[in-house]
Amino acid sequence: MDEEYDVIVLGTGLKECILSGLLSVNGHKVLHMDRNDYYGGESTSLNLNQLWKRFRGDDKPPEQLGASKEYNVDMIPKFMMANGTLVRVLIHTDVTKYLNFKAVDGSFVYNKGKIFKVPATDVEALKSPLMGLFEKRRARKFFIYVQDYEENDPKSHEGLDLNTVTTKEVISKYGLEDNTVDFIGHALALHRNDDYLDAPAMDTVKRMKLYAESLARFQGGSPYIYPMYGLGELPQAFARLSAVYGGTYMLNKPECKVEFDENGQVIGVTSEGETAKCKKVVCDPSYLPDKVQKVGKVARAICIMSHPIPNTNDSHSVQVILPQKQLGRKSDMYLFCCSYAHNVAPKGKYIAFVSTEAETDQPEEELKPGIELLGTVDEIFIDVYDRYEPTNSDENDNYFISTSYDPTTHFESTVQDVISMYSRITGKPLDLSVDLSAASAGEGDS
Repeated sequence: MDEEYDVIVLGTGLKECILSGLLSVNGHKVLHMDRNDYYGGESTSLNLNQLWKRFRGDDKPPEQLGASKEYNVDMIPKFMMANGTLVRVLIHTDVTKYLNFKAVDGSFVYNKGKIFKVPATDVEALKSPLMGLFEKRRARKFFIYVQDYEENDPKSHEGLDLNTVTTKEVISKYGLEDNTVDFIGHALALHRNDDYLDAPAMDTVKRMKLYAESLARFQGGSPYIYPMYGLGELPQAFARLSAVYGGTYMLNKPECKVEFDENGQVIGVTSEGETAKCKKVVCDPSYLPDKVQKVGKVARAICIMSHPIPNTNDSHSVQVILPQKQLGRKSDMYLFCCSYAHNVAPKGKYIAFVSTEAETDQPEEELKPGIELLGTVDEIFIDVYDRYEPTNSDENDNYFISTSYDPTTHFESTVQDVISMYSRITGKPLDLSVDLSAASAGEGDS
């Protein structure tokens, strides 16, 4: 361990593994260590015995739930947008060869007490029971504007400069109702609060286009894809990739103490009495607890069920977004469901998550609106974890700390943190212009 490395990565969470892979592929000498004897850190995947041990204190779950090894319960479950940034990263690094994806069946939104399919195109807007007749026509016009908008074609702009005009101004031009704006902003553009309404409209239009293009990609019921056997496959796939490019992995390394010089700059990492020197350190918040601040906490329910979420067209895999306004909250709530169709549970079993930013000291009470939508639940586990952000200016002191995972059930915000960290670590942007057809996802097991 007495070699010198360009970067030492601590923790094998999703963000750390993606960064380790990207840095290795781009020629950096990487040492990747984890104090645990398993991959994944906070974003690990558990079998039924492990899940039971973590939340119930023993590893003897009821026999009727099926074989433990058939469960792959992701602790941070997130779907991937089919044309989104993470898929581009997977193609850029060629990690796709280690993974099999399957399209996600459904994408829904909670509105006025009911669950509706998210309409993403002008055709779907006209069919959607979310809106009345006249509102459907207005929404259709807005969707056509978004679909036809091309940044480099002024004719498609209809006189609007989306870099200066706010989203609110664009929406008011089409006269859309608040309820329509709510599902567009939160379930289509995937904004986490309403700040986007006062921001330039370009970001929202790009997000809506990404959703529609991803939806068209696999002709399924949603724009999302998910790996067979769950996300636990992802860190290991990046570990393999890193090894191919000369990266070194060490699990079960206790302590992993980051060493600094007198100016507060990183010089290496010590474990078991040996110090590995390095130019930079990348880690999750748990490795440098005195360099992060708590910024919130996530509340979630993990549920085992014997049926799909009601009112989702019997979808075996689905996301339902409950916008904050619909619940009288400050933050959205997310429902995530996966099943034996993605090989994450035994036949006939479904894993559902309800997650949100905790706003009170009664997380179970807060999660109720989401849990009530699930119908009968075989088992339920309530979990709360703190969210942290780094407090250092990483460019000056050469250690780069990822932020904790937010409650969203899609990857869009997570991968933005990864890309921003990559640019700060290397001093250059990540080029993600790739051939998207290189990643395929089957309706079946392709």
